[in-house]
Amino acid sequence: MGKLQTFINEVREELKKVIWPTKDATIGTTAVVIAICLICAIYLGVVDYGLSKLTQFIY
Repeated sequence: MGKLQTFINEVREELKKVIWPTKDATIGTTAVVIAICLICAIYLGVVDYGLSKLTQFIY
């Protein structure tokens, strides 16, 4: 049990050293990630639609 308590205490000490992002930074980063995901989804949808129409035209 002593090793477990030591581990937990060390984890707590390390977590105190972490520089957590601000709320504004988190919101900004999240917005960028969502925007990139939407752009990629739209791009892949357009490419998929185009290739689908191309294969229908060929066959």
